Amino acid sequence: MSLEAARVNANLTQKEAAKLLGIHFQTLSKYEKDSSKIPFSLVEKASEIYKLPISCFFLGKKYENIHTK
Repeated sequence: MSLEAARVNANLTQKEAAKLLGIHFQTLSKYEKDSSKIPFSLVEKASEIYKLPISCFFLGKKYENIHTK
């Protein structure tokens, strides 16, 4: 699951989630588009906030997570 999908699933806006994560909402927006360089500590925080195990997160570029038939 992408960071964006996890945030939306948790019913949080980017600004709300960013505040809980302790980062600027524009930084969160950047990580939602490309999470390949996100600090692991932030993934751990996101896991707690979004109430999902770390193994559920897709970490990489957003377009790489698109499934085609």
